[in-house]
Amino acid sequence: MNPNERIVHMAFRPANKDILALVEACPKIEVIQLPKSYRRTVSKSIEMFLEMQRIELIEGDVWGHRKDIDEYYSIPSSVIEEIKELKIEGKPAETIEEKVSKARKINPEMVAYILKKEVIS
Repeated sequence: MNPNERIVHMAFRPANKDILALVEACPKIEVIQLPKSYRRTVSKSIEMFLEMQRIELIEGDVWGHRKDIDEYYSIPSSVIEEIKELKIEGKPAETIEEKVSKARKINPEMVAYILKKEVIS
């Protein structure tokens, strides 16, 4: 993995050692996204570790992405621009999350993260 990764989606049920290896390999990581069913199985000790490292653990899927074609998925800049425009229009965060999530098939938690980290008023 690229050591500069900030957001990683794990499409498998990670063991504690997988998450620790990811954090070690990617020191700039800010978010780990897991499918809902896998998110529930993360141990409390790993949750506490991630919290101490200030790494957010969110649930969600990357819809329509085929890892057999490309192992990486990048949020298109058009999505970030759409979020910025809605914010400038004065839309509440919940409305932005819902609208972008439905239109672009991006998990609402990921939209909330982008809104919080990438969109500066």
